[in-house]
Amino acid sequence: MIKLIAIDLDGTLLTDQKTISAKNKATLQKAKAAGVKVVICTGRPLKAIETYLTELNLRQAGDYSITFNGGLVQKNDTGEILAKTVMNFDQVQEIAQLLKDLALPMDILSDSIAYQIDTAPAHLSIYPQLNKALTYKKQALKDLGPDLLYNKIVSAIDAEYLDQQIAKIPRAFYDRYEIVKTRANLLEFMPKGVTKAYGLQLLGKELAIAPADMMALGDEANDLPMIQAAGLGVAMANAVAEVKQHADVTTLSNEADGVAVAIEKYVLK
Repeated sequence: MIKLIAIDLDGTLLTDQKTISAKNKATLQKAKAAGVKVVICTGRPLKAIETYLTELNLRQAGDYSITFNGGLVQKNDTGEILAKTVMNFDQVQEIAQLLKDLALPMDILSDSIAYQIDTAPAHLSIYPQLNKALTYKKQALKDLGPDLLYNKIVSAIDAEYLDQQIAKIPRAFYDRYEIVKTRANLLEFMPKGVTKAYGLQLLGKELAIAPADMMALGDEANDLPMIQAAGLGVAMANAVAEVKQHADVTTLSNEADGVAVAIEKYVLK
C-alpha cells in the first residue's frame, strides 16, 4: 500500500507555465486527506517552493519536503532541518576551476542565496531566469571562504552548448560528485551520494515508511534514483528516455495531469 508520494516539480507536477493544475491539486489533497504523505522532492531550496506548498496545503505539522536534490530533508511548517549534507570550500574551488576550464557559468547555492561566480564571462548564467525565487549576488570566489553553507552548484546555459561542454568533464569528477542535468539547460553538482533517493531514505526512516510503500514521480535524470528506489516508480510521458526505461510505469505528461492520473490509478483506486 502506498503511504508516501514523492513528486518532482518541474516537468512533473508543474505545467510548462510553472503552475499546478486544478486536477493535480485536488487529487493531491485527496491523497493527503486519505493519510498519504505528499512530499515534494526538488533541486530547489525550501524558500523557492513555499508558494507551491501553500497552494497544496502542505505547510502544516507533519508535512515534509526534500530539497537540494536530497541534500536537505525539512519540515514544511517550521523549516526545521532533519538531515543535511553539504559541500566544503575545497570542493567548491575544485568545481569552480572545472567550470572555468569549460567556460561554463557558475551559481553557488547557499540556502536561498545564489552566489554568481565569474567563471565564463562570455557565457553568462541564465539561472536567474530559471529560478526567480532566489536572491542573486555577484561574488568573487576568494571572498566566500570555508565558513559559508554550500548546498550545491549549478551551471545554467543554452542546452546545446551545455551538452557540448558536459562531454568534456573528466570521469574523475563523476567519482567525487553527483553530476546530473535537472533540465535541458541546467547542470547540477551535489555531494557524492546525495540524490533524491538518499533524501527519501532518510525521511522514510523518520516516518517509519519503507521504500516499498512509496511512489515516486519524475521526468529528469535527477529523478531516476528515487524512481528506482521507490516501490512504484512513475515516469511522466515527457520524461527523458532513461527515466522511462527504468520506471515501473509511465503516466501522462505534465501538461495532461499525469500526476493526478497516476495517483488516482495506483493510490486512490
